[in-house]
Amino acid sequence: MSGKVRELAQLMSVPEMLEALGGEVSRDTFYKWRQTGKGPRCFSLPNGELRCKRVDFLAWLDDLYQAAA
Repeated sequence: MSGKVRELAQLMSVPEMLEALGGEVSRDTFYKWRQTGKGPRCFSLPNGELRCKRVDFLAWLDDLYQAAA
C-alpha cells in the first residue's frame, strides 16, 4: 500500500467518529462540539463533508481522558 493510500485510509468520517464514540453522541452534538472548539480537529472536503485524521481523533480522546483524571 502506498503512503498516500495508507494516509487516506487513516481518515475518519463523522459517522465513523460517532460510531467510535459508542453511538451515543448525536450528529448535532458532534457539530456543536466543533462550533465551540470542543471537538476533534477536522477538515472539510470540497463537497463539504468533514474528515478527521485517525491520529488526531485518538489524540482528542486522550486529551479528554487526561483532563478527566
